[in-house]
Amino acid sequence: MTPIDKLLVSADNALRTLAGAPIASRPSPGDRQPEALPADQRPLSGALMRVNHVGEVCAQALYQAQALTARTPELRQRMQAAARDEQDHLAWTAQRLQELGDRPSLLNPLWYAGSFAIGVLAGRLGDTRSLGFLIETERQVEQHLAGHLDRLPAADGRSRAIVEQMRIDEARHAEDAAAAGGQPLPAPARWLMRAAAKVMTTTAHRI
Repeated sequence: MTPIDKLLVSADNALRTLAGAPIASRPSPGDRQPEALPADQRPLSGALMRVNHVGEVCAQALYQAQALTARTPELRQRMQAAARDEQDHLAWTAQRLQELGDRPSLLNPLWYAGSFAIGVLAGRLGDTRSLGFLIETERQVEQHLAGHLDRLPAADGRSRAIVEQMRIDEARHAEDAAAAGGQPLPAPARWLMRAAAKVMTTTAHRI
């Protein structure tokens, strides 16, 4: 694609993520669970699922940017495949937020722009580092989702089923990236990623 084509594709992806209704290729795992969540527990579930939705907005930006800057067709295809799974997660969390009567983060455009910039930077470092960034991102997200499984109300089977399937998918993405030759990131880079994620999750819980 020409630079103009890439710019148009990136803009289209951003608009679809931020303004469109995401469409999943797989049914939501939550659809198999009854709605049994008491009204007084919905605010907590809504806040946690809003954070998870923000994570999927960021994942779309990251993987689209890394696919855009990939130096080999193989890595580009890998990033695009990961983005497709994350598209399912985006749709599932958006649907669950609606069911809970809650809303996405008001700062989603900011999260998307920041994540896209980080994805471009990771891609510019080379394919092995880009894969390493994917590994670290997915491992941190997996830990984050495990924490949400501890915090979600026991009665919220629909949200818990979604988060568990997301956790499984993220672990698989990390394993695939490691098998493809991803190199571990330096410790300072991992610490910086954790700090940035903490700021995002704390803010998105409320805004």
